[in-house]
Amino acid sequence: MIRDIKDSLYHSLVYENRYEFILEGLKNTILISFLAVILGVALGIILALSIHYHKEKGKLKFLSHISKIYIAIIRGTPVLLQLMILYYIIFRTVNIDIVLVGMIAFGMNSAAYVAEIIRAGIDSIEKGQIEAAYSLGLSYFSIVKNIILPQAIRNILPALGNEFITLVKETSVAGYIGIIELTKASDIIASTTYDYFFPLIIVAFLYLIMTLGLSKILKRVERILNKNVRN
Repeated sequence: MIRDIKDSLYHSLVYENRYEFILEGLKNTILISFLAVILGVALGIILALSIHYHKEKGKLKFLSHISKIYIAIIRGTPVLLQLMILYYIIFRTVNIDIVLVGMIAFGMNSAAYVAEIIRAGIDSIEKGQIEAAYSLGLSYFSIVKNIILPQAIRNILPALGNEFITLVKETSVAGYIGIIELTKASDIIASTTYDYFFPLIIVAFLYLIMTLGLSKILKRVERILNKNVRN
């Protein structure tokens, strides 16, 4: 039995350097997740603030409506569908790196959820603080930078962490447009060896390591922020 396990593991990973598919998949998964998080947070902040600015000042009504429509569409459709529309329709005639397409698709998807999380964080801040800041003559953007965002981010960090973890796992559908991420790598190996056990177990283990590692990092950041507030 042990010999059979060793043979299966050998043919799944070592034979013909099949482990290279796993390494490439891991690299692409991390790259897409990292870049998508950056895009998602940046765009999410813009969406959330455009809505909040209109609510506070009554200006930029058009931008606020566009932001709301964008959030509704993205949250109301599957990420796989968005990925396929982006690749097969929008970038159909454009010579673009397929990994970049994945990053854009997942970043745009994450932005809608991040925007709602940030908006909830902004709404959790006491109105009195914002009114006091206005009475001192501070501008809207100064209030956002120094009062709203620092407190909002601290309040919503757990929710943001969950969104980032979800994003890492959602990249598993990127293989539908040909990106070799972890799940696609395991499928390539298994379709060659007709043995799904080790490729799937190894990929599941790698996802688990990434998500648990990210959870620990976020908890550590949360503790540091809370400690700074107490001090």
